[in-house]
Amino acid sequence: MSTAPGSDKYVAGERIRVLLADDEHLIRGALAALLSYEDDLLVVAEAATGPEAIAMARAHRPDVAVLDLQMPGGLDGVAVAAALRSGPAPCRTMIVTSHGRPGHLKRALAVGVRGFVPKTASAQRLAEIIRIVHAGGRYIDPDLAADAISAGDSPLTVRETEVLELAADGSPIAEIARRANLSPGTVRNYLSSAAAKLSAENRHTAVRIAREHGWV
Repeated sequence: MSTAPGSDKYVAGERIRVLLADDEHLIRGALAALLSYEDDLLVVAEAATGPEAIAMARAHRPDVAVLDLQMPGGLDGVAVAAALRSGPAPCRTMIVTSHGRPGHLKRALAVGVRGFVPKTASAQRLAEIIRIVHAGGRYIDPDLAADAISAGDSPLTVRETEVLELAADGSPIAEIARRANLSPGTVRNYLSSAAAKLSAENRHTAVRIAREHGWV
């Protein structure tokens, strides 16, 4: 977690203030360096986890938060976006991810995310999208949007989806419960409900079906 170098040169009203949140330091640093070449953009803060992103947003009040979808700390990019939308330092948000699935896109749109972009986008294109989002517009990667439409609506609740995602790596119930801040019994109930809705005989099959439809 760090404040971006050069942020003391910021003059109110001249640049779009940007927060970058990504747990991969190399990627985050490279992106900050590339965006520094844009005269109208200023990276005022960086964060490596969801909780850090929220803290840095409250401390530095960016105009746009660029959030990685998957981050450690118990809060992914969508959860951070939801917190920033209703928190004491609201700002516009966008998701940049290498794991873009229809279910992720729909969750993001539901909490007011204005941009959803794959990490394959160039720094110049990302800068353009930051400007669009700052101006009140919206940008959704066309391929991700098409996939979301073809996948249809997920029958799973947000909580069922989150727990199923945590179960995807084969973690035991106790570990899923710890990561989700739930009791083991509640986790079992969510997994059972998700499996029933997907007509799956167990949670592993449920994960496979949900992935095939882009819901996790």
